[in-house]
Amino acid sequence: MVTSITPFLMFQDGVADDAMAFYDSLFPNAEVLEVERYGPDEQGPEGSVKVALFRLGAQRVKCIDSPVRHAFDFTPSFSFFVECQSEDEIITLYGMLAEGGAVLMPLDNYGFSQRFSWVTDRFGVSWQLNLAD
Repeated sequence: MVTSITPFLMFQDGVADDAMAFYDSLFPNAEVLEVERYGPDEQGPEGSVKVALFRLGAQRVKCIDSPVRHAFDFTPSFSFFVECQSEDEIITLYGMLAEGGAVLMPLDNYGFSQRFSWVTDRFGVSWQLNLAD
C-alpha cells in the first residue's frame, strides 16, 4: 500500500538551497523541514543538498541538488497550482515568480478564471496562479 506521494524537484547547478529560501519567502506557512547535505568524499559537492523536505502551505515537497548533470530539466507539464485569496496576492506572486523566469500566460482573464497566470520561475519550476472565486 502506498503511504505517501510527494512532488520531488531535482535541481541542477547547486541551487536547491536558493530555491527553498525563495519559496519560503513567498508563501506564508512555508518552511524547510529537513535537509541532508553531502559530506566529504560523497557523490555530490560537499555541503550541497543530498535530499531536503520543505512545505508550501499544506503541500510537502522533496528536492535535491543533482550531483549528475542531466540533459533534461523541469517542464511546464508539471506545475504547482496556487489558489490566491486576493488581487494583491496574485499580483505579488506573479511578479516575484516571473522575475528572472518566463511568463507562459500573462496575468489576465481567460474565461475559466477572472485572474490567472502561468509562469516559470528562475529555477525552471512552473506555477499556475489563480484568483480564487
